Amino acid sequence: MQIGFLCSYILMKNWKYIISLSFLMCLLFSTPKSVFAEGETGEKFKAGEVIIEHILDSYEWHIFTWKGHEVSVYLPCIVFNEGRCYTFSSRVFHENEVYKTVNKTNSEELVFTIPHEGSYKGKIVILNADGTQKRPFDISITKNVLALFISCTLIIILFYLVTKAYRKRGEKEPKGLQSLFEWLIVYVRDDIARKAINEKSVDKYLPYLITVFFFIFINNLLGLIPIFPFGANITGNIAVTAVLALFTFFITNLFGNKEYYKDIVNTPGVPWFLKFPLPLMPIIETVGCFTKPFVLAIRLFANITAGHIVVLGFISSIFIVAQISVAGGVGMSIFSLILAIFVDCIEILVAYIQAYVFTLLSALYFGMASKEHHHS
Repeated sequence: MQIGFLCSYILMKNWKYIISLSFLMCLLFSTPKSVFAEGETGEKFKAGEVIIEHILDSYEWHIFTWKGHEVSVYLPCIVFNEGRCYTFSSRVFHENEVYKTVNKTNSEELVFTIPHEGSYKGKIVILNADGTQKRPFDISITKNVLALFISCTLIIILFYLVTKAYRKRGEKEPKGLQSLFEWLIVYVRDDIARKAINEKSVDKYLPYLITVFFFIFINNLLGLIPIFPFGANITGNIAVTAVLALFTFFITNLFGNKEYYKDIVNTPGVPWFLKFPLPLMPIIETVGCFTKPFVLAIRLFANITAGHIVVLGFISSIFIVAQISVAGGVGMSIFSLILAIFVDCIEILVAYIQAYVFTLLSALYFGMASKEHHHS
């Protein structure tokens, strides 16, 4: 908990500057009425679309809109159809709604598009001549994929700098970034891993626990920075959290010892009639092996996504009120910014808590999978 409180303390020490800057930015964007009300574009601010656009993945990275013109980073689309690879920029969907090319197999026209409704909403599909849609094999570089590359590169650079500092300073007292990372690594090792896993097995699982802790913690913090190339909802993406949970699942069950599987088949301390003739407890234990990663994935996904929605909801309320009255929008900005900053401070704490909880539960599962037999 010390880490979360430290982050919150650092933020609150500079609360005057944060509130002033946020208010000025909000005032800047609240002044022109055409931004919020029906103006040149004839469109109103749609809070739901803005929030969903932020928390969901997309083929482009929208940065901001200035005088009706969208400033975005258009990402490469990479799809496979009938064994052939097709690559193009997502900009074509912004300009023409469809991308037409030639099918390399039969030389017929191939039409790619992104539907705005239906089961394939927001995904690249092939539009057939009869109006039906076909989903190709899609490995495009989306917003979350690009953000994942950036965050992983940042994590590698940070650990490289820390490793370089250790080699340079040797046994001397750590300083700066080295001191911070040493504290976090020792914290994961002593307060999480060693308390959940027996001493003989802790070194086997420690590299994964340290990696997953820093990955979740750093990505949670980067998701709170609303400036490109940060701000993507990586740990609020169910695909990312599911992969992390599957890693924990496979490590637990592939490296579990015989005592772990004995407890699943013949749970100790349970009456015999719960094991025979109907093996009720073995069934429950087996189902529990699969529900554990599911809970890990959903907990991280739901908490991070909910935090983003709450903050965006407060910010969106400024623009919603400003559509009615510019003065009302300026007044609402004060109230909304206070609440948004308060929730952001909580989100800094949540960023640590979710990394801690995921790492702790993974360590507990590893501890159960590597426990030793105790003779009475």
